[in-house]
Amino acid sequence: MKDAFRLDGKVVVLTGAAGIIGREAVRIFLEAGARVFAIDRDAGVLADVLGPLHAGLLTFAGDIAQQASVQQAQQLLAGRWGNADVLLNNAAAKSDNFFEPFESYPQDDWNQVLSVNLTGAMLCAQAFGSDMAARGNGCIVNTLSIYGISGPDQRIYEGSQYLGRAINTPAVYAASKAGLWGLTLYLATYWGHRGVRVNGVTPGGVFSGQNDIFASNYAARVPLGRMAEAADMAHGMRYLASDAAKYVTGHNLVIDGGWTAW
Repeated sequence: MKDAFRLDGKVVVLTGAAGIIGREAVRIFLEAGARVFAIDRDAGVLADVLGPLHAGLLTFAGDIAQQASVQQAQQLLAGRWGNADVLLNNAAAKSDNFFEPFESYPQDDWNQVLSVNLTGAMLCAQAFGSDMAARGNGCIVNTLSIYGISGPDQRIYEGSQYLGRAINTPAVYAASKAGLWGLTLYLATYWGHRGVRVNGVTPGGVFSGQNDIFASNYAARVPLGRMAEAADMAHGMRYLASDAAKYVTGHNLVIDGGWTAW
């Protein structure tokens, strides 16, 4: 019998491919037999992070917040491998003033983050999802956040740092991810009758170099007692992209170690 979790021959478009979750998703999807079209802003970062070229890996350096860039990516893919079977909207932005307090948060930073986290996902869904709908088959998986479905516990940020600076969860991040969940539900009902499944993966906090204070504060808030690993999210993405989830759409797969169960 065919392994329903395999992705042999599937063409997967993955945005934010050089990020913590993105690079792990590239590895896991390649191992599952997919061909991965990896999109990120910086070609050098893509090369450094993803390593030697793989026969099933195609990269594109572009800005998904720009419609022209997304269209260029779609045209490159069409010329090499044809249409996408799966779209993973995984890209997320951090602006220069990303961690500024809400009271003084600059509008330019707000617009910049929304342009990637939400508008970029919409543009990619237009470019790659429309082809899926026309063919009558396809799958979109959007990377959401626990802060798109629940408010952040501000206490875990006391004394917390990331890459040597104090951190928090800005309102724009929560708003963008809540908006992306709304877009997920919309597209699931909009394209469902045309064979396109649209789901979300909601990550809990993924360890990526936060200081010990943050990691300890966060783990104390999680029933499983630890922060997430990038692979935890990538495996969830693989499930939703595979035929094992062929009757799953409009679903939010929450992978948070029980954070939202309290």
